[in-house]
Amino acid sequence: MKYARFMKDNVISYGLIKESKVTKLEGDLFGEYHVTDVEYDLESVKLLAPCTPSKIVAVGLNYNDHAKEMKEDIPATPKIFIKPSTAVIGPGDQIIKPVMSKRVDYEAEIAVVIKKQAKDISAEQVKDFILGYTCLNDVTARDLQSLDGQWTRAKSFDTFAPIGPWITDEIDANHVDIRLLLNGEEKQHSNTSYFIWKIEELVSFISQIMTLLPGDVITTGTPSGIGPMESGDTVEVIVEGIGTLKNTVA
Repeated sequence: MKYARFMKDNVISYGLIKESKVTKLEGDLFGEYHVTDVEYDLESVKLLAPCTPSKIVAVGLNYNDHAKEMKEDIPATPKIFIKPSTAVIGPGDQIIKPVMSKRVDYEAEIAVVIKKQAKDISAEQVKDFILGYTCLNDVTARDLQSLDGQWTRAKSFDTFAPIGPWITDEIDANHVDIRLLLNGEEKQHSNTSYFIWKIEELVSFISQIMTLLPGDVITTGTPSGIGPMESGDTVEVIVEGIGTLKNTVA
C-alpha cells in the first residue's frame, strides 16, 4: 500500500494512494483506522509530510562511496545523529537557507517509517515494526558541519528534513535505485544494495539505544555526489518504487 498525509479544505487526513487518486482514512494510521468511500484526485489535495515523527534518527556514511567522498574511514558501528521534528517539511515546500550558512547541501536518502513502538528488537524482528519507506532530503549546512566537528547545528535548521511524497510498503528497500536531480541535472545515483548496513541492521541497532515511537523516521544515509543548493534551485529525490520528493530552495 501507499499511505499519504494530505490537506483538503483545510482538513488534514491520512489516505491511501492508488494511481492518481487518494482515498481518505478515518482514524490513526499508527493505530486503528478504516478506509472510507471518500476519494479525491491527487491534483486537488496538498500532500504533506507523510508522517509527524517525534524524531528523525539519521545514519551517516552508509555508502562506501560517500565515505570516500568525505575522506572518512568506515566506522565499526553505524554513526547516528538526530534531526528534530521541527526540521520536517513536505513535498512542494521550500527549503530555507539560513543566514549563518554559506553552503547548504542536498543529500538524497531512503527513509524508514516506524509502525509501532520498538525497543531492543533483533534484525529478524524489524520487518514487523516498519510501516513502510519514503524519500528524505537530509539537508546539511556543510560549512557549519565542518566548523563544529559535530553535526547537530548543521542538520537541524527548520526545513532541513523534506519528507515524502508518501510511504510505501511495496518495495525491497535494500535493493532500489536512488537518484537526486538539481534543476533537472542528475547529481546523485546509486542503489541501496551498496549499503554498508542493511535497513534491518540499522533499525535493530538504533532500537538498542533509544525507544522508537510510531511515526518516527530512520533515514539511511546518502550516496556520493553531494553538493550545494542555491536560492531558486529545484531539488528532486527519486527512489525507485516510491516516487519523487520535489522541493525548491529559498
